[in-house]
Amino acid sequence: MPQGAIIALIIIGVLLGIAIIIFVSNIKVMGQTEKGIIERLGAYHTTWGTGIHIKVPFIDKVAYRIDMKEQVRDFPPQSVITRDNVTMQIDTIVFYQVTDPKLFAYGVQNPNQAIEYLSATTLRNLIGDLDLDSTLTSRDLINEKMRRILDEATDPWGIKVTRVEVKNILPPKDIREAMERQMRAEREKREKVLLAEGQKQSAILIAEGNKESMILNAEAEKESTIRRAEGEAQKLLNIKQAEAEGIRLTRQAEADGIRMIKEAGADKSVLTIKGYEALEKVADGNATKIFMPNNLAQIGSVASAIAETVREKKE
Repeated sequence: MPQGAIIALIIIGVLLGIAIIIFVSNIKVMGQTEKGIIERLGAYHTTWGTGIHIKVPFIDKVAYRIDMKEQVRDFPPQSVITRDNVTMQIDTIVFYQVTDPKLFAYGVQNPNQAIEYLSATTLRNLIGDLDLDSTLTSRDLINEKMRRILDEATDPWGIKVTRVEVKNILPPKDIREAMERQMRAEREKREKVLLAEGQKQSAILIAEGNKESMILNAEAEKESTIRRAEGEAQKLLNIKQAEAEGIRLTRQAEADGIRMIKEAGADKSVLTIKGYEALEKVADGNATKIFMPNNLAQIGSVASAIAETVREKKE
């Protein structure tokens, strides 16, 4: 093979290798969360999404690779002054996400630095309208206002501010010491109040317990008195009933005796003797007056006859 042909083949091979290298070097792959900003001859040309792309050599250029994930920026503490002239240090965290790659690439010189400066100025303006106590207790309000203001300001840059958090609020040392003293005083006050409330509640419970005890004792005494009275009344009733029953039995026995005497055919003399016995019982009493029957003499004669008859039987 002539030497010229060999040289030509070598040149062609070299050129082909260079072409392959150039071609391969112009193959670009965009990741899942990446966007590529392509410039052609220095001007914006297109935006690449996820996948494999081939750019024109020496004409197209991947000017920016933009991450589309939500990003977090923790900015250093900023010195701010409250409405009541208290200087403190506040640092914030900003969460944002790129929504338009083209605006993000060409909207501002340095987006992260721009957000930091904008966050610092916005924070100073907000804190300047609040006093110390409001600043310490209004974090949610500060976060929401900053998020809204930053979102509106960064919208032309293709950025969406999703969240803003006040990370730390550091008042001066003397203010912190005063706050700690105040906090201790408040805790001691709450402790005393709770102790007093506990003592008051304890006294109330003791008084209520004593009251309930007195009421129960009074009710028990009342019930006991009622029971005793009922017992006495029942006792008297039983006595009365017993007396009435005794009288009834006595009357019944007397009636039965008279009935039996009548049934036995007792004559007038026997009845006269019974009358005499009754008279004897009356005479044994304590009565001061005795009424004598009209037939006393007759009763005496009958009694003498009965006595005589008894003696004869004994003899």
